Amino acid sequence: MGFLTPIKANKAYRLQQKGQKAEARKLYEEAFAEGLNDPRYNLAYALMIIREGEYQKAKEFLVKHQKAPGMTPSQRVTLLVDYAACCFRLGDVDKGINTLEQQFQKGETGLLYQTLGYLYVEKYDAANRPDFDQVTEPAAEPEEAAGEEKAEETVSPREAWEAGQKKAEEFIRKSLEYDDEDPICLDNMGQFAYRVLEDKAGAKEWFDKAYALKDSQIDTLYFLSRYDEEAGDREGALEKLEKAAGGRFSPLNYCNRETILKEIERLKGAN
Repeated sequence: MGFLTPIKANKAYRLQQKGQKAEARKLYEEAFAEGLNDPRYNLAYALMIIREGEYQKAKEFLVKHQKAPGMTPSQRVTLLVDYAACCFRLGDVDKGINTLEQQFQKGETGLLYQTLGYLYVEKYDAANRPDFDQVTEPAAEPEEAAGEEKAEETVSPREAWEAGQKKAEEFIRKSLEYDDEDPICLDNMGQFAYRVLEDKAGAKEWFDKAYALKDSQIDTLYFLSRYDEEAGDREGALEKLEKAAGGRFSPLNYCNRETILKEIERLKGAN
């Protein structure tokens, strides 16, 4: 690594902060090619390409730099959260969940509660629930010979799903014991009720609490707009959706900007 490499990386970081992403990216990649391996810049670059939707590239980059020298515990958690988000967006939510569950065993943090809670909602969304009547049960294993230890009972797919859903709910509720004023965890609880339990009435309480603490959360605004529309308040729904459209989207948002804009267009056309 050359003497000027860290200077180049710092310039890239400052450009990124100003929104000059193309210039920042060019300098970052030059610095990495020269041997830069600094957690601060690694994470900043990874976040930038994640926001560009380059999940596979970001995932590979994070794996390559997971043992960067000088990484703090907080930076380690951020790296794993970003990695889990990439796994989720690449279609492997279980890998993301397993990664964060392992890290959570080492210590609880607000970021882990926020992210793992959301991934649980994604996994157990009612739309993902299998049709258990069509699921083929695994064939029973032959009974073991006398005197041998009996194998554990096989858990059915339905039982596994329900146990996982219960575990997810307990985790999200625990996140609110950890911090009952965390708007992301409150939103997770709302989404769990709305999307997993299909309890729209119960979910609104949580969305309202999240909104009272932070009125700019994209997903909270989206779900509250659903209640406005159902109540016949199209103006209220549009106001929330337009505010959401101006937010900064992440891979851990339920809605992307295109979905929000389509909803705005639909509601305006219905007036």
